[in-house]
Order: sequence, then structure tokens, then C-alpha cells
Amino acid sequence: MTTALPDATALRAQAARLDADDPLAPVRERFLLPPDVVYLDGNSLGPLPAAVPAALDDVVRRQWGTALIGSWNAAGWWEAPLRVGDAIGTLIGAAPGQTVAGDSTSVQLFTALDAAAALRPDRPLLVTDPGHFPTDRYLADAVARRRGLQVRHVPPPDLPHFLATQGPRVAVVSYSPVDFRTGELYDMRALTRAAHDAGALALWDLCHAAGALPLDVDALGVDLAVGCGYKFLSGGPGAPAFLYVAQRHHTALETPLPGWTGHADPFALARDYTPAPGIARARIGTPPILSLLALEAALTAFDGVDLHQVRAKSLSLTGFLLRCADELLAPLGFTSVTPSDPGRRGSQVTLRHPHPHAHGLAVALAGRGVVADMRAPDLLRFGVNALFTSHGDLLTAASRLRDLTVEGAYDPAPPSAGPVT
Repeated sequence: MTTALPDATALRAQAARLDADDPLAPVRERFLLPPDVVYLDGNSLGPLPAAVPAALDDVVRRQWGTALIGSWNAAGWWEAPLRVGDAIGTLIGAAPGQTVAGDSTSVQLFTALDAAAALRPDRPLLVTDPGHFPTDRYLADAVARRRGLQVRHVPPPDLPHFLATQGPRVAVVSYSPVDFRTGELYDMRALTRAAHDAGALALWDLCHAAGALPLDVDALGVDLAVGCGYKFLSGGPGAPAFLYVAQRHHTALETPLPGWTGHADPFALARDYTPAPGIARARIGTPPILSLLALEAALTAFDGVDLHQVRAKSLSLTGFLLRCADELLAPLGFTSVTPSDPGRRGSQVTLRHPHPHAHGLAVALAGRGVVADMRAPDLLRFGVNALFTSHGDLLTAASRLRDLTVEGAYDPAPPSAGPVT
């Protein structure tokens, strides 16, 4: 039996008003969203941008199928990593010539961590967040073993205190501006400044931030940054990642994987490695053209979009979802682990269920047309993307979650649908 939703009329009216006043509403048409689906998992995999199918068809049928190997020159394939890198650079506040796209996030992160450590060779500590995404922690350990460093796990709020005593020993500080589990937003400016005041470098993982909020890496003085292409950038499953290195570090930059495409004269096939000038030295292997050009097409969804408007709408969306959760879900025991303070909130809301039923609830929600994410045992993540998410979507999600919870219409321990959860 479904219980009547308290204040649903007021929530519907507010959602309708906010969506009617949304200057970004037309941008939703730039995505091919399935009908009757509320998609709130774009912080894991962005939906398909409308520009991608035609672009890929052209790449496969004409550029590859007809022009064959000539497209490395005629279609600009060779320059794609730098061209797409600069396109991403505009979204993260980087001037041209500092960002390269290609390879996976893990490869780019390993490159950035190792290169940063090499720029501070007399400092033995690498600092990272104990709550970082696992890959970030694994690679910090790997670089530390390779370089003979020690890893220190310091939560972002504790960094200034740690640096007050250990700062002169720290080579690099590696954080993300957004906690991938809770959606909490950290102060990039303050943490970057704290690292610099200690003489350390600041490396940022922007996977949960690029495309979701203004970043201004140049203005903030960020030293290095990495990010994926498949979350808020919607470049597709496994889309190439990007690496940003501030221009002031280019001359001294030594990458741990000196591939042939990062050579100053790659087609000379010289015996010894001479790095290319600028960010091109961070290229490694032959670029993955199909996925790279799919990402390039996906980025056109941001054409003419003001990221400050994106941020304003994102905060409106998450704030509205928090209100929905408070009115519809809190009586059932749900609590928010995402900060209510807008200045400390990324582009997602994470709710905690009072029992370890997150997986079952996410599966049941998907069965009712709401695709969200979960982190076992008790966290449900709702990612919002201001380019296509509406306030009405969020009310639908909260209402359906409330209904299935009241009805007990979910399996607390559903059978596995496959290895990906």
C-alpha cells in the first residue's frame, strides 16, 4: 500500500517553477536520454550526447573507411590529443597548451604523481586522502615504492595542521575537490595555497568536478591535474582521460612513461628519447582515435554554456533534492551525508539508509525508471548534471524511493546482475 506523500503538492509546484525559470533547460536536447528514465548516475557514466553518433559514423566510415591511414594528416588525428586537451582545458580554466587527452585516468594519474615527485626530489613524503578513490590510493603507493617515498594519509581538512610540522618534507599533495562517496566539496584554493606555502606541489583529481563546476586551475595555481572523460564530460564508457600540467613546469617535466608520441621528433624513430616541448611530452602511445573523437564530439554539449550557470543550477538541484529527502525520506530513516552548506557541496547528494540495503534499493529504483548509484552497504548516490537534470526528475526519484521503501518493494540482498555494481 502506498502512503500519501506529505507536501508533494508544494514540492511539485516548486519543481515546476524552478524548471520553468531554468536558462539551461534547452541544453537537455543535446543528449539522447531514454524516454521515461530519470538518469541520476551521470557522475559514474554520462549519457550519450546527441553529437556523438554522427561524429563516430563519420570517423568510422569516411575518415577510417575511405581515407584510411591518410586521416592521420588529413583529418587531424595526430593532433587530436592536444586539440581535445585544449577543449577540456577551457572547461577547467586552463590556457591552451597545458592539457593533453588520451590514455586512461590511471595512466594519467600515475604519470602526474611520478612527475610531481620528480620535481621535488629531496622531499620524502607523498600526501593523499585516506578517503580517496581506490585507484588514487593504489597509485600513490606504487609511486612511493618506485621513488622510495612514504605515503601519508591526511584528510583534506587536516592538511594545514599536518603541513605545519611536516611541510618541508612533503613533495606532493594529491586530493580530489569532491569526495566521490559523499559529494562534499573541498576548498581547492586554500588547500593548494597550503601546499605551496610548504614548498610542495598540488595535484588534483578532477574526475567528479570537471564539467560540473568552474575550476580555474590556472588562477588557483594548481600544479598538475587529471580527470576522466566519461562522467560529467559524457565522453562514453572508458573515454580517454586528461592530464593538465601548469606551463611553469613544462621544461623540467619528466614523465615515467616516455612513449614514442611524446618524442620531439617521433617519426625520426631515434634511438634515444628527447622529450617534445610543452605538454606534448606527456603523450605516451598511439592515441585511441575512436574514443578520443567521440569525446571531442561530446564536449560540444558545452558550446555556449556558462559554467557559472551550471554551478548555480547544480546547487539548486542538489538543494531541492535535499529538501525532498528531508520531507519525504527522513521520516523513513534516511539521512543525508552530503553537506547542506552549498559552498561545501559538489554535484551529487548521498543518502544513508538505516539498514545495509543500498544495493537492493538501487536495483528496485532502476526497476521503477530511476537510475542512481550506491556504495555498499548503506549509501545511495544521486548525481545531478545541470545540462540535463531537472528538478522534476529529482522529485520523481525521491517519490519513487519513498514509495518502494514504504511498500517494502525491494530485495535487501538482490542476486547479482554481473560484476559491476
